[in-house]
Amino acid sequence: MTEKVWLTSYPEGIPHTLDFPEIPVQQFLTEAAQEVPEKVALHFMGKEMTYKELHQSALKFANYLRSLGVEKGDRVAVMLPNCPQAVIAYYGTMYAGGIVVQTNPLYTERELQYQMADSGAKVILVMDILYPRTMKIIKETNLENVIVTGIKDYLPFPKNLVYPFIQKKQYGFSVKVEHSGTNHLFTEVMKATPASEIPLDFDFENDLALLQYTGGTTGFPKGVMLTHKNLIANTMMCDAWMYKCNKGEETILGILPFFHVYGMTTVLILSVMQQGKMVLLPKFDAEQALKTIDKQKPTLFPGAPTMYIGLLNHPDLKKYDLSTIK
Repeated sequence: MTEKVWLTSYPEGIPHTLDFPEIPVQQFLTEAAQEVPEKVALHFMGKEMTYKELHQSALKFANYLRSLGVEKGDRVAVMLPNCPQAVIAYYGTMYAGGIVVQTNPLYTERELQYQMADSGAKVILVMDILYPRTMKIIKETNLENVIVTGIKDYLPFPKNLVYPFIQKKQYGFSVKVEHSGTNHLFTEVMKATPASEIPLDFDFENDLALLQYTGGTTGFPKGVMLTHKNLIANTMMCDAWMYKCNKGEETILGILPFFHVYGMTTVLILSVMQQGKMVLLPKFDAEQALKTIDKQKPTLFPGAPTMYIGLLNHPDLKKYDLSTIK
């Protein structure tokens, strides 16, 4: 087929072709930290982090992974809801030359064991309440080190003091992990690790950035091998279709989970590429989403139909200002 008939259906302003920069995904964060270091990169439950802070944290995580023996091409699993640690680990793994394995925090032991064994992940970053589940399957995998974090680690005062009590009430237990041996605390990683650049050989066409697991309709999920080129091309296509957006001026509501490729592309990468601000929510709750939109004034809200329907059906919908969303 030589005639691209679908182009006649493109709205005005949508380019027919794109040129992709031959850079690694993490280069977007490097450029943002250089060009707008003091701009807020993300907002989480009242606490904010600038691009300079995010970049430095990602480099610390990268160097710590290297100290654990992670080399170029090694897999690092991230089993977190949307929170600052998920962003730091995503870019930090790439700065280390590793391949990110996004992992659903709701996985059962059986599902987790399968994905870890199939991906060959050497390190996993988990939420504290998921640590016991991880340790039950670790001997059946290639995992060598477990890094543990908690929602409270990036909450502002006094929420960080109150949250452990809320968590214990919600889940019925609390987890305490010592920073020793093959167990590592994310807070200690950030305190004790240098934020130095790691030189890497880079192949835009062939170097994997991500193993994205997808289930299809039957059987176990399969790990889709996505290169840096795959992710950059897809994100730039999303950006092109949102042609009314302006670099440095957008605020993206990050409710879609990063362990799904939709949220990862349209929030986790796109926001950094546009040098915008991510407003992160660890789970979808209609009332919390409405309050966040009203207060944080996001301009973009990538979501699923069930989310939009949930907001439309909320009894107090008209109390909140949603007009900033394009």
